[in-house]
Amino acid sequence: MLRRLAVCALTVWGLVACSASADEAKIRQILQGKFPTMAVESVTKAPFAGLYEVVLDGEIVYTDEKVEYFFGGNIYDIRTLPPRNLTEESTGRAVVQILNGSRDLAIRRVKGNGKRTLYTFEDPNCGYCKQLSREIEKITDITIYTFLVPILGSDSVEKSRAVWCAEDRAKAWDDLMLKAALPQGGKTCNAPVEKSLQLMRRFGIRGTPAIYLANGQQIGGYVPAEKIEQALNSVAAK
Repeated sequence: MLRRLAVCALTVWGLVACSASADEAKIRQILQGKFPTMAVESVTKAPFAGLYEVVLDGEIVYTDEKVEYFFGGNIYDIRTLPPRNLTEESTGRAVVQILNGSRDLAIRRVKGNGKRTLYTFEDPNCGYCKQLSREIEKITDITIYTFLVPILGSDSVEKSRAVWCAEDRAKAWDDLMLKAALPQGGKTCNAPVEKSLQLMRRFGIRGTPAIYLANGQQIGGYVPAEKIEQALNSVAAK
């Protein structure tokens, strides 16, 4: 992405004059002028002098008060032990906000009291996704939100739409992934497949499955049940 930023900068750098000092709204305005093809999603004053945290096309970068420089990478608070990765924390908060606001795009399954939360991105023809379903069967007291991202071809698209349009989506998904049983009835509806794929691209996910915790942390692809339990418990303990 930084290469893309550099290209954008060379193209439009001279179009906007930087003011001597800028608040968050002014910084957003200047950045949007410099990078008109990119989305300035948020601008927040960083917890140290002179820097602002910017979410630019889904990536966190930092800029100065005059918007003359920016840089990417992780910033750590080394006043604490262990040091806190402030960039990672900000990324997690952004992911949480997006996931929570996108739940209507996902299949919702509740096991036990449903107090713990897990988000998954899965393709119905993905072998590791099917293994993940068997591992999730071993876990209770959890709510799983599964985004259907059919990246393995047209058959995946058809199966995703069939599951989404089923009367009981949760059962249809479990039956397909655990028993290889397709939903019956052949109902049609507007399945949010493309929106889920956009969300996948927004997070930079390159394959399925992908698993996220309630705090926005990604814990990998296929993960055995005991590792998922450990991750869920680590979030609950904080």
